[in-house]
Amino acid sequence: MNILTTTDALAAFCAKAAKAPYVTADTEFLRERTYYSKLCLVQLAIPETHGGEAVVVDPLADGIDLAPLCDLFRDERVVKVFHAARQDLEIFWLEFGVMPKPLFDTQVAAMVCGFGDQVGYETLVRKITQASVDKSSRFTDWSRRPLSDAQLNYAVSDVTHLRGIYEHLADQLEASKRTHWVEEELNFLTDPATYEIAPQNAWKRVKTRTTSGKFMAAVKELAAFREGHAQTRNVPRNRVFKDDALVELASTKPRSLKDLGKSRLLLREARKGDIADGILAAIERASAYAAEDYPKPDTSREKMNVNPALADLLRVLLKAKCDQSNVAQKMLASAADLDAIAAGMRDLPCLQGWRKEVFGNDALRLCDGKVAIGLQGNKVRLIEV
Repeated sequence: MNILTTTDALAAFCAKAAKAPYVTADTEFLRERTYYSKLCLVQLAIPETHGGEAVVVDPLADGIDLAPLCDLFRDERVVKVFHAARQDLEIFWLEFGVMPKPLFDTQVAAMVCGFGDQVGYETLVRKITQASVDKSSRFTDWSRRPLSDAQLNYAVSDVTHLRGIYEHLADQLEASKRTHWVEEELNFLTDPATYEIAPQNAWKRVKTRTTSGKFMAAVKELAAFREGHAQTRNVPRNRVFKDDALVELASTKPRSLKDLGKSRLLLREARKGDIADGILAAIERASAYAAEDYPKPDTSREKMNVNPALADLLRVLLKAKCDQSNVAQKMLASAADLDAIAAGMRDLPCLQGWRKEVFGNDALRLCDGKVAIGLQGNKVRLIEV
């Protein structure tokens, strides 16, 4: 195993990787004290058929430039293989403006291949490669130098075993003609919009019990200020103020520092300085909203007229389809999706693409009364009406 600490060494490895059909990749990072992830390590490996070299790249080394790695990630002749890639992709997109393509996510592929919901890397290593992973270094501080041998061995194992997992899953997908299923799923992961949080939309993630106009205007402005402040200062949004404090502020609408001092949930450091000024300014902006500009949460699903008997039948159908196709239920549809179908909604992911082939077509036939559900022994089957 090589530790790459210079641009030249990284460029030399990436030149080798560019000649391979795929490269496995993983990262180690810290995020507990920052808004954005701090990249601490990048692990890479190429196939055994192309030398099998595995390296650990130290992005914190003095003078190193990750441009050769970014070029490799842009090279569409080489498949980039990750496990549970979302956080890794977020780092490379937000910090370097690069989206690794083409992408293969072994967690997504494993759910399509019958390994269950959100199967972990260690499980795949055990089931596919019959190896084991030493997890003792998982929660270490990856920003501290020097790194121990145990840390480095743990880090590199995340990409060496990944080679066998990728080849096994890719072959299984090809044999079952499900490769396009995974490709559809990865379109979301490789969309840059997935990783860009606009402050003006941050309010949509705040859970509230009321949706009155003035209250929601305050929620929107407070959430936008908090998100922008956290991004600018690179601190976790909860370090600015937590959701419960945000909801309290939206309800009480403080107008002065004295009012802020009465908050039960606001952190002491948020009652003064830039945060306090930002809170008061947000409340002031919210108070200027016209009634027609009040934020309107999407309550369409809350108002659904769900047919409970049909929803129950759809649940039976979903389980049967997942058992027949050996696909994780989470990949096909959620409980909320089934309720939505039973309420007459049709613009749903589970009724489109490959999901429509596996589940959606028969779900719609069931809703339309064209098929019924019966039992043949212990197995569910559809009966034409």
